Amino acid sequence: MTPEELEERIAAFPRWNYEFDLGDGVRTPVSHRGQANRHEQRRRYFFDALVRLMGGSLQGHRVLDLGCNAGFWSLAAVEAGADFVLGVDAQQAYIDQAKLVFEAKRVDPQRFRFERANIFAHEFAEQFDVVLCLGVMEVTAKPVELFELMSGVGAQEISLDTVISRVRSSFFEISKLNDPRAAVDHEMVLVPSREAVIELARNFGFDAVPLAYNITDYTGLEDYQRRQRLAFICSRRTSLAGVPRAPEQHAGAWWTRIAHAGEGLQSRLARRPAAGRR
Repeated sequence: MTPEELEERIAAFPRWNYEFDLGDGVRTPVSHRGQANRHEQRRRYFFDALVRLMGGSLQGHRVLDLGCNAGFWSLAAVEAGADFVLGVDAQQAYIDQAKLVFEAKRVDPQRFRFERANIFAHEFAEQFDVVLCLGVMEVTAKPVELFELMSGVGAQEISLDTVISRVRSSFFEISKLNDPRAAVDHEMVLVPSREAVIELARNFGFDAVPLAYNITDYTGLEDYQRRQRLAFICSRRTSLAGVPRAPEQHAGAWWTRIAHAGEGLQSRLARRPAAGRR
């Protein structure tokens, strides 16, 4: 492709969520202020932490990118040395964008594939030892099934980034998505607390560490600045002892009262006689 042909193909998409430098002065446009900074800061925050954990390279590893969007993190994995990356997303436009980016970047076709699919309906016939689960948990009503999927494909390490509930206990907050198109399954989703992610990971054999924030410029990252979003590294085979851990955040008093009320109701229901035995 000539730069003019590439720019024409880029312009055919109504929106890009990620900025890519495709060479010869060609870049994909982003509509939101601070979007480019957001993803570069996120790269350093959780993706570089994953690569460090893996010894400085993803060479020798197969990566599954769930909810891959335009392939930004798939490309990061390839550039970090991954042998192969599979990106899966439910929206065809994102799959088309990812394919265009990898074509423009001249990535060896043997090292990647992109597929349109609902991740819970897709049959994963291959095994992957690294899974990128970035922005997926917050848009699903099936967090247990999500971890079951990742465990089932053979994941040994998971990089997970999600909106979190501020409740300090293990808790899933019911929420409704502002944009139904982002939903994996239902508009009503279960947003996990920090402890819920850790316990869920542990249930599937993973140690999990909430990553200490490593962000130098919060332009475009207000959700991280307000501590409404957090990244985790989960591992089955590598010690996480040296991974910097985010300090615990204190929930507001009203959230604490709600959590305690929920725990009290759960306790009362547990003591309640079963139907037909009163």
